[in-house]
Amino acid sequence: MSSVATPSRVEPATSTTRVPWQAKYLLLALIWGSSFLLMKVGLRTMAPLQISGLRIFAGTATLLALLAVTGGRLPREPRVWGHLAVSGVFLTALPFSLFAAGEERVSSALAGIGNATTPLAAVFFALALLPSDRLSRRKLAAVVIGFVGVVVIMQPWASAGRPDLLGFGMTLVAGACYGLGWTYNRRFLGQADLGGLSMPTALLVVGSVLMVPVVLVWWLFHRASYAAPWAGHLDTTHGGTLLPLVCVLALGVVGTGLAYMLQFDVVRGAGATVSTTVTYLIPVVSVILGVVVLRESLAWPQLLGAAIVLLSAVVIGLPDRRRRLAS
Repeated sequence: MSSVATPSRVEPATSTTRVPWQAKYLLLALIWGSSFLLMKVGLRTMAPLQISGLRIFAGTATLLALLAVTGGRLPREPRVWGHLAVSGVFLTALPFSLFAAGEERVSSALAGIGNATTPLAAVFFALALLPSDRLSRRKLAAVVIGFVGVVVIMQPWASAGRPDLLGFGMTLVAGACYGLGWTYNRRFLGQADLGGLSMPTALLVVGSVLMVPVVLVWWLFHRASYAAPWAGHLDTTHGGTLLPLVCVLALGVVGTGLAYMLQFDVVRGAGATVSTTVTYLIPVVSVILGVVVLRESLAWPQLLGAAIVLLSAVVIGLPDRRRRLAS
């Protein structure tokens, strides 16, 4: 996920568990940072849409079970579900599929770096969807610098050694989807959050409904290679199909289902501002795991560009001076 869910109506509160929010914060960064590694392993025997579909289905089942255990309920208003249908496209089905498809062409480390562009995209979408937001000079400069970082990563001046532009472009669009999706949620669903796991569960339910026809249509065009929508292909270089399947299930249950629960706990324990900073740690984890576990490598322009993008994201996340003075 590699996304950051920030509920707009959940106020910081004392944690009801003995586990400090700092531990959950670090665990969340590790879970979402490792999601790119899990997708890369899943691609050994599964197609990108199979990975995103199974991820969403497993995450939905997990949150529905947790919602039932905690006594929560799903939203009931048709208007809310209509907005959730839009959010489900940009927060589940589309970015999950794009990240998996992008990783067919680029490393998991580079895909994690693409996720770091979410705050940059959110700035632009906030201008269109949130009239109260203003683009300060600092944020504008940070966005421009972040764009420069993306250009450095893509190395358009080089004819060899640069990353696959289509693959990396998919990860950039996926990261932008998160920026649009959460901004849309803040604009249209900010007053509809029932608290707890209600909204994230509903979001994944919508994502599951969206993915069913998508996976079926995809399979109709690939029946020669896949015996069934859920059937993978044989991994002839790394062994059997069990490890990729386990990785994708872990991506759904832990990286999509349980991660939402952890995110909400961090928001309640430390506030929404602190919780969003986990975005800055996700690329670091993805790069470390990609290099250490999968023996991936990044050229110096990619590392330099990643540092520039992360710096701009941190600057964008800093509170405005006027807001600090007002508080």
